[in-house]
Formats: sequence, C-alpha cells, structure tokens
Amino acid sequence: MLSVVAIVVLSYLVGSIPGSVWFGKLFHGIDLREHGSGNAGATNAFRVLGWKAGVGATIIDLGKGLLASGVIATLRIDDLPSGLAVWHIETVVRLVAGVAAVIGHMYPVWAGFRGGKGVNTSAGVLFALSPVTMIITLGVFAAVLFLSRYVSLASLSAAVAFPSTIAIRRYVFGVDSIDPSLLFFGILLAMTIIYAHRSNIQRLRLGTETRIRSFRPAKGMTGRGEL
Repeated sequence: MLSVVAIVVLSYLVGSIPGSVWFGKLFHGIDLREHGSGNAGATNAFRVLGWKAGVGATIIDLGKGLLASGVIATLRIDDLPSGLAVWHIETVVRLVAGVAAVIGHMYPVWAGFRGGKGVNTSAGVLFALSPVTMIITLGVFAAVLFLSRYVSLASLSAAVAFPSTIAIRRYVFGVDSIDPSLLFFGILLAMTIIYAHRSNIQRLRLGTETRIRSFRPAKGMTGRGEL
C-alpha cells in the first residue's frame, strides 16, 4: 500500500521516462535535444527522427500520464482525509499524481532534467480523469492543427479548451459527476503549458513558427526516419 508521498515520487519517476530521448539514442545514435527545436518532446521526435519514433514517443508520453493518474494514484492509500470542501479526495490524489508525472516529463531525473513541454503527458492525465472532456479537447486540437498547421497553436488551444469544456459541462449543462477540482487543475495546467510554450508564442507573433508541411508520414531530418 502506498502513501500519498510515495505515489507522488513514483509518478514523478514514471513521468521522467524520456521516451523520445531514448528512441534517438537507441535507434539513431543522437541526442534529440541537440537537433531540431532542441525539445525532448514527441513533436521534435516526429520532425527529427521520423514518424515511427514520433508515434513511439507519443505513446510513451501519453502512457506516463495514464499510468500515474489512472493506476498509481488509485492504489490503496491509508489514512486519507475525508475530503477538501466540495472536492473528492480521491480525485485530488489523482490530480497530484498527474502533476508529478508532468513535472517528471518536463524535468526528467533520467535525462539531466531536460525534458519536453508536457503536452502529451498532460493529455494522458486528463484522459484518465475525464475521458469525455478530453475527447472534445482532442477535437479542438485536431481542428486547429488541420486549419493552421501549427502544432504549438493546436497545443495551446487544447490547453485552454480543457478547462473551458469542464466549466461548460459542469456549470452550464449540470454534469455533477465532474469534480470541481478538475476545473482548478485544468486552469493550472493551461497556465503551465502556456508558460512552457512562451518561445513558440513569440515565434507565432513574429510569423516565424514552423508549420507542418504535410500530414504524410515523416522521414525525419536525420535521413533515417525508419527504425
């Protein structure tokens, strides 16, 4: 049985698994963070290493969030308080575990504390917490990406869409099963993602942000896109 502290530590360690960095080193002999945008996220893996590495990194990053909030946080916990006002304590613990995983992804102990921006890991956390809301959020992401071809703009739009959808579903449509803590967490997460994308926002303002040229499978900048 795990205490809350143990859940946070374990979630952080799981979040620290640097999927894209390991893909680059194992299959291409490079450190992804020294190429492309210099980011250790799945988007840079798509760009530099090709579609197979990008898909693999995406699956790992999503899985980290799902594992932290959907599995680790639900293990038996001793001596939990009864609740925090109108918040359900079980949901709060799952949120805390998810935050720990996102922090682990952004500052991974296994990769010198140089990680990604946390979008895919956050998506995994949100899928575990509110799958319906997350499906709507993914729809926003896909629509913005298709129309603009900016991954960063799609990520920022999705970050704002999640808490907005939570608020609309709970307070407009009266979906009482949605814990109010999700709105607080969604706003906090959106602020974190926006901060992590501050350089992208600057490039978007200047018109220098990189667009996706094609939705076809990418070969990668290394010329060895196939694993």
